[in-house]
Amino acid sequence: MPKKLIKVGIVGVGNCFAGLAQGIEFYRQNPAKKVIGLMHRQVGPYDFKDIEFVSAFDVGANKIGRTLDKAVYAEPNLVNWVKLGPSKIRVREAPILDGVGIYVLNKIKPLKKSTAPEKLREKIIKEIKNTDTEILVNYLPVGSQKATEFWAEVALETKCAFINCIPVFIASNPGWEKRFKEAGVPIIGDDIKGQIGATIVHRVLARLCDERGSVIDKTYQLNVGGNTDFLNMREMERLKSKKISKTQSVISQIKKDIKADRIYIGPSDFIPFLGNTKLAFIRVEGRMFAEIPYSLELRLEVDDKANSAGIVIDAIRLARLALDRKQGGYLEVSSYLMKHPPRQKTDDEARQIVEDFIRKKNYGQSI
Repeated sequence: MPKKLIKVGIVGVGNCFAGLAQGIEFYRQNPAKKVIGLMHRQVGPYDFKDIEFVSAFDVGANKIGRTLDKAVYAEPNLVNWVKLGPSKIRVREAPILDGVGIYVLNKIKPLKKSTAPEKLREKIIKEIKNTDTEILVNYLPVGSQKATEFWAEVALETKCAFINCIPVFIASNPGWEKRFKEAGVPIIGDDIKGQIGATIVHRVLARLCDERGSVIDKTYQLNVGGNTDFLNMREMERLKSKKISKTQSVISQIKKDIKADRIYIGPSDFIPFLGNTKLAFIRVEGRMFAEIPYSLELRLEVDDKANSAGIVIDAIRLARLALDRKQGGYLEVSSYLMKHPPRQKTDDEARQIVEDFIRKKNYGQSI
């Protein structure tokens, strides 16, 4: 009997999804290559190649109505690693709500006459049911509070597991967490970590300094990039939750509090020619034995869209395990996958939670 595929719906057919879809296709086209960037080749019974994208939703006029294999290369997407095979899945219209910021409006180019959200809701739910979508991955732009809440409601109504890759607080909001638990719907969130991203590196450095007995007096993390994600984040009003997410992720690894005016973590600027390249500049200043000062600086350069794709593949397969086990509500594996889970763990603790979950060892809700 053939193994059942994991049927995934995508909210936002942008650069992040392009990196996810083309990364999977890269390994399909190169079966001799060792797969890197995943926790395990197999998570339970599931290989990464068992992921099937069966529905997709976007607001861009140049993406809506096109098949997924064409829409993934449409502007303003920059990822062009491999050519996807033909797809029958067509991108459907999503509600705009607060999903398009003022700086990216001319890049995304939404429909001039968009359908009312309530009417779209009916069509979206019908599409999800017709395609047997069982997991929704939220790839909306930073600052899309109302739009993300719309999709969280859709996930609850359709009983789709919800993976919230952006820093809008759903899984980490007690009200939403309770609703997903009562509905028996799995949720993983919030704000996806990179494989080797600025925040995970900053967390590890901060914890190293703390565990070695030093005192951290000041620290910052400055990030620049050239894709629509960074352009969108030039709108400071959309950045509040992003800065909270990244800052709390780092602070949670330090025993002694740092004054608010002594820590700065967040996106800093948009440099168009960088494209999908992200540059992070991290600095830590502190004191060691005899109050002698020290400082360290690190420069990280990564492809911003390759960085999270493997983490999302793990999240999808873990969400599917929860569905198989009929386990709803917030999944503690989020502490390994996400920057802003409800309960922060050290990275070692968080990884062990995932390993235990995969092996069915104490995989229930933990407090």
